Amino acid sequence: MAVALMLAACGKDPEQKMAQADHQAAAAGFTPPSVTSRLDFGGMMERRFHTLDRDGDGVIDRTEMPRNNSRLVALDRNRDGKITATEFSEGTLAWFDRMDLNRDGTVTSEERETYRRNPQPAPTPTGSVIPVP
Repeated sequence: MAVALMLAACGKDPEQKMAQADHQAAAAGFTPPSVTSRLDFGGMMERRFHTLDRDGDGVIDRTEMPRNNSRLVALDRNRDGKITATEFSEGTLAWFDRMDLNRDGTVTSEERETYRRNPQPAPTPTGSVIPVP
């Protein structure tokens, strides 16, 4: 009984306070800042590749694309209709590098938002431009 009175006197428990703070932040449209390293991004993209490669054959073909007009098609460098693990890894890391505006090996939420507003195409070895995925 005494413990219940002491807890009641303290107000909301920490979980309730956290839930209320999350609700208030969401209501205000607040998204906490984030920082992603190139290494972490590469790991996330490797897991994404294996998730998309549903048949486990080491390539993502058109039947495994999330949708018909997927931006992933731009990663298919040799245009054979399949995205290999190498094409996927190199393409997504190049995308990360374009988002890393200050070239420090990390992408902050601010850099990501700036890139979304003004995406930069990727240069190719021949000097032509690959469309932004």
